[in-house]
Amino acid sequence: MKIGPYELANRCMVAPMAGVTDRPFRQLCRRLGAGYAVSEMVTSRPDLWKSLKTSRRANHDGEPGPIAVQIAGTEPAMMAQAARYNLDRGAQIIDINMGCPAKKVCNKWAGSALMQDEALALSIIEAVVRVCEPHGVPVTLKMRTGWCQGQRNALRLALAAQDAGVQMVAVHGRTREQGYGGVAEHGTVRAIKSALHIPVVANGDIGSAESARDVLAATGADAVMVGRAAQGRPWIFREMVHFLETGTHLAPPLVAEVRRLLLEHLVDHYSLYGEYTGVLNARKHIGWYVRSLPGGEAFRDYMNQLDSSAAQSAAVAGFFDRLGDVLDRLPIPGVPPDAEAHLQSSEATA
Repeated sequence: MKIGPYELANRCMVAPMAGVTDRPFRQLCRRLGAGYAVSEMVTSRPDLWKSLKTSRRANHDGEPGPIAVQIAGTEPAMMAQAARYNLDRGAQIIDINMGCPAKKVCNKWAGSALMQDEALALSIIEAVVRVCEPHGVPVTLKMRTGWCQGQRNALRLALAAQDAGVQMVAVHGRTREQGYGGVAEHGTVRAIKSALHIPVVANGDIGSAESARDVLAATGADAVMVGRAAQGRPWIFREMVHFLETGTHLAPPLVAEVRRLLLEHLVDHYSLYGEYTGVLNARKHIGWYVRSLPGGEAFRDYMNQLDSSAAQSAAVAGFFDRLGDVLDRLPIPGVPPDAEAHLQSSEATA
């Protein structure tokens, strides 16, 4: 799998998610097997570039390449300027957001709302490609199947984007109208992959090693992009990669390893956001890690009462220490019970 000149380590990608795929989360996912990660979207409005929020989103310190930055906006000239701004700050791939379903984005005609105006969408793509192409920087596109059931134009827009110079297209198998409800369909991805010669990536409802295998087989896509399923479970990427390569399940993480990963994640998180914002933003990540664990819901409620990084870290350490006394291994979502039993019995035998 290649994006322009960049050869990726594997076919499992981290989807860009606003408020989630910051630098600490991207680095952790990459360390745990993801072959590629895209930043949360950066606004194209120049007046916001110096804001603390945008500066954090544009922070790539220590991040392994290729560094991919997603930009969002509605004006071709501003989007081109945003591309140039991020190139100057180390971006090696620029991704255009035409997939975000959030109301606050779509109400400004950005994100997936752009799919309603194909002429404007194409103008934005062309403007960004003109800036990036001379520097050898690939432009990619993230989109949905369309605005609504009666306006599903992803194939037409993908073809136009390819002709304009886009070098990869990622498609979430839902319309904007669906949000994250219902079930993602990947027939549109299959049609796009059949029509394009650039890489096509499938996104939506890919939450296990088996689903990654099945979607790749059904669509012929070059890669899968994982979003919500990686929240609190960043090791999902090494599980997928191992399964796709061997057809066997990787042993689930030990409680001690998850404890270490989360505590390391928190240290990096606090260093980026500072004490106050870091503590507030860390609550959702901690909640995702513990949501399926015994006592997880009560611990999440307790966590929301803590207001310092030291208290958060100590509480997390204590929670997993107590959990380790009860469980040998964490649950394995998506793995059949007989497979889990086999893994554990094999390890005991060894």
